[in-house]
Amino acid sequence: MPLKARLFQREVLPFVASFALLAVLALALDGLLHLFDLLWVGRWLGIPGTLLIIGSTAYSLRKRKLIRSGHPAKLLRWHELLAWLGSLLVLVHAGVHFNAILGWLAVWAMLINVGSGLTGKFLLDRSRRRMEEARQRMRARGLPEADLEDQLYWDSLTFDAVKQWRVVHFPITLAFAVLATAHIVAIFLFWGWQ
Repeated sequence: MPLKARLFQREVLPFVASFALLAVLALALDGLLHLFDLLWVGRWLGIPGTLLIIGSTAYSLRKRKLIRSGHPAKLLRWHELLAWLGSLLVLVHAGVHFNAILGWLAVWAMLINVGSGLTGKFLLDRSRRRMEEARQRMRARGLPEADLEDQLYWDSLTFDAVKQWRVVHFPITLAFAVLATAHIVAIFLFWGWQ
């Protein structure tokens, strides 16, 4: 298989598939709610979706040492899953066709946040894999460990630079959190409580 085809299959396709699956499932679930006249269910899906997204922050809290329990690699997998599922529920909630600009801004910020998270995940995986492949090739050629580390110096700097992707992801997450919180506060302020 040509290198470009392998690159597309290994690097681009999983990213696009994950994002596309989110959109297709959200549309399908929204369609089912419309088909069975269950729009009221969609109105309430924002709550469990938000709770799942909040639950996904355990990884970030552990990474910043704000909580001590939990294995970071396992928390990362839970972070990815809970954030994806929470986003799915919020998208279905948004499909109920609310007309509030604040809600739609929160949805767009969430989608940008999901895209940022997926981009970081795949960039880090790719960088880690390429560095390990280079390390294995050099070991196979019989390069001593000290020389191996010298040869991989620039690769490790590049990998460290890619790890700084979180510097971009965090403000996007913060913008989403602010918009989502403002949307929730607005719902409570303007809800017809009678």
